Amino acid sequence: MPATTQPHRPRRRRTAALLATTVSLATAAALASALPADAHGNSGGHGHGHQPKPSRYQDVQLLSFNDLHGNLEPPTGSSGRVTELQPDGTTKTIDAGGVEYLATHLRDARKGNPYSITAAGGDMVGASPLISGLFHDEPTIEALNKLDLDVTSVGNHEFDEGAKELARLQNGGCHPTDGCYTDKKFKGADFPYLAANVLDEKTKKPILKPYWVWKKKDVKVGFIGVTLEGTPGIVSADGVKGLQFKDEVETINKYAKELQKQGVKSIVALIHEGGFPASASYNYDCDASGGGSGISGPIVDIAKNVTPAVDALVTGHTHNAYVCTIDDPSGKPRMVTSASSFGRLYTDTTLTYDRRTGDIARTAVKSANHVVTRDVPKAADLTSLIGKWNTLAAPIGNRPIGYISGDVNSTGTESPMGDLIADAQLAYGKKLDPETDLALMNPGGVRAGLTYKATGAEGDGVVTYAEGFTVQPFANTVNLQDFTGAQVVQALKEQVSGANAAAPKVLQVSSGLTYTLDLTKTGADRVVTDSIRLNGSAIDPAATYRVATNSFLAGGGDGFTTLGQGTGDLVGTDDLTALADYLTANSSAAGPLAPPAANRITVVQ
Repeated sequence: MPATTQPHRPRRRRTAALLATTVSLATAAALASALPADAHGNSGGHGHGHQPKPSRYQDVQLLSFNDLHGNLEPPTGSSGRVTELQPDGTTKTIDAGGVEYLATHLRDARKGNPYSITAAGGDMVGASPLISGLFHDEPTIEALNKLDLDVTSVGNHEFDEGAKELARLQNGGCHPTDGCYTDKKFKGADFPYLAANVLDEKTKKPILKPYWVWKKKDVKVGFIGVTLEGTPGIVSADGVKGLQFKDEVETINKYAKELQKQGVKSIVALIHEGGFPASASYNYDCDASGGGSGISGPIVDIAKNVTPAVDALVTGHTHNAYVCTIDDPSGKPRMVTSASSFGRLYTDTTLTYDRRTGDIARTAVKSANHVVTRDVPKAADLTSLIGKWNTLAAPIGNRPIGYISGDVNSTGTESPMGDLIADAQLAYGKKLDPETDLALMNPGGVRAGLTYKATGAEGDGVVTYAEGFTVQPFANTVNLQDFTGAQVVQALKEQVSGANAAAPKVLQVSSGLTYTLDLTKTGADRVVTDSIRLNGSAIDPAATYRVATNSFLAGGGDGFTTLGQGTGDLVGTDDLTALADYLTANSSAAGPLAPPAANRITVVQ
């Protein structure tokens, strides 16, 4: 029956015994072709009048997703679509996402799977749309509780508001500044957040649980959760103050040994770090040319070095979709998965538990990503939750702040949305100081584009405050700093060198700044120095330039160390206000703003 026709009954959570369920005797037979020849004995039976014994093998369903970022409502534009590879080699896009639909898909997937676990790979909150971000992501935690999430790792965005706020999301309690939003006290997460590699600088101990063990009858599966070691470089300094972030592999290997000593031999690592598949299609065959051949990026080295004691890796952070096998240190293939972002996909993995060894029979592990389509009934309890929080957010979120004549997309090396934000920060900077010359915006801070088609009753082309909040949810300030021309050039080169050499972070630039990015070259040479122009003139290395950035870049974030060395600091308002003011001043219903052409950076490939 559809999920909307029956009340949702929450499962008893982690510390309580789970309900006993009869184990299927068909599992061992079904695995006959996948398991070693000596693995089919002790399958149970009715001999001599005894009760049937459990089969040796038990399929455990692992449902997983990552990088939800508080997207409770279906995301719009390209953020709400996935690409599907067709049998004839063509692709098509499918509208996807929204927790009302995710709940229905997960509940349907669990049917017929009495041994089912739901886990996540971090960034459940942070950089969230207004419905969640306005309330410090309490709505998302409530939604995850209703989704029956069992466990998640922390991600870098779990630290956007610092460790104390993360502890509040875990344990409950009203916000220390904004208080309670309803007449009920916020209860916190029903599931554990795992932070094995995030230590308190003073105690040298993890700030949250490093691992958690799921148990049902005689089946035990351990979960270790880590975020990327580089979190301090991509989060504001205040968010990680007093914390240490340790190496992912060393941490996982350490706690895998600890779990083994406790008799837990089936282990899954939840890692908020990811890779880059060779195709953007969610159903791309990552292993078509052999295990690990279809993916690159940080997760590859991590997977190759995490102890073979770990049976599967659920990953995230890069917002990509993949189901790949990568050889572990012993040379045996191991499943590595990621389910895109924003709740558009979920991964369904079958872990075959061997009761004799207590371990996972790796040769039988199967996994696939599935689209959270919007052609299924909405889960009524999630619809009610969204309605409650939207009612509270509406007076703020529905306010129009501008008008656009078409979609302002956030995709591409240089995006129209990135240019629009940079222009808004330049305009605001000139209000603070008429000598402001240019603005630079980090690409990771552009969380979405603006969609022309109305999402509510506002009308096509109307930009609401809620939509602006979805684009820029971090509440960074717009800062002005002085740099020499040589420093400006160096900052541009840091997009493709140093910490950003392997995965370039191309800054979005304000109108008047142009240059060529030659991707056929390597390192810093990819930014062609002689091509850099400001309002048609070459940058003077000895001259002083007044530059507007957000506070994250002004602190040297994203590997832009030079931008952390400016002088003459002037701190302005938050970046969303700057964007809203720019849209209001430069658009009207009769004269909507046209999307920027995104032609300031000439890319050579």
